[in-house]
Amino acid sequence: MKKRNNTFYAMLSRMKYIERWALMRNSERENISEHSLEVAMIAHALAIIGNVRLGRDYNAEHIAMLGIYHDCTEIITGDMPTPVKYDNEVIKEAYKRIEENAADELISMLPEDLREAYMPYLKADEDKDVMKLVKAADKLSALVKCIEEEKVGNREFVLARKTTMDDIIALNCEEADIFCKEFLGAYEKTLDEL
Repeated sequence: MKKRNNTFYAMLSRMKYIERWALMRNSERENISEHSLEVAMIAHALAIIGNVRLGRDYNAEHIAMLGIYHDCTEIITGDMPTPVKYDNEVIKEAYKRIEENAADELISMLPEDLREAYMPYLKADEDKDVMKLVKAADKLSALVKCIEEEKVGNREFVLARKTTMDDIIALNCEEADIFCKEFLGAYEKTLDEL
């Protein structure tokens, strides 16, 4: 790995150039910078829902930060479409190693004295309940994208919406279920209806 101290933040700023949904015809493009902000906000909301409604003890701000950084390795790897990434165990495991190497590469771009502060976000080793919230937020963000595309008549996202909703249900995440029941419907509304 070549030494690239002090390029970390400039590299992160390139998240805005990595587009999502590459295999789909989009009416509105989405990049990983936009997606990561939405994931962070939803993950934060899920943590608050868990704390207030379900008696959990989540660190909502930490979970939001996990959401911000959850896809930053894609600056190096690009956004691999979900159907490809999870097609089989060999591809899934290979991509996991690629993502780990990309995280190491990003961390190497920081001065040594700052690296430890970013390790929890770039090489997250959290308990499964915390990571379930981030995963649920990631899926909910994808679902929101599907809803937005369908609202403008793009039928390209009809199956993606169903599959994504099935994925959210399969997570068995109470916080996500509450979010869907109470807040998801608002994404169907127009600005005037909001």
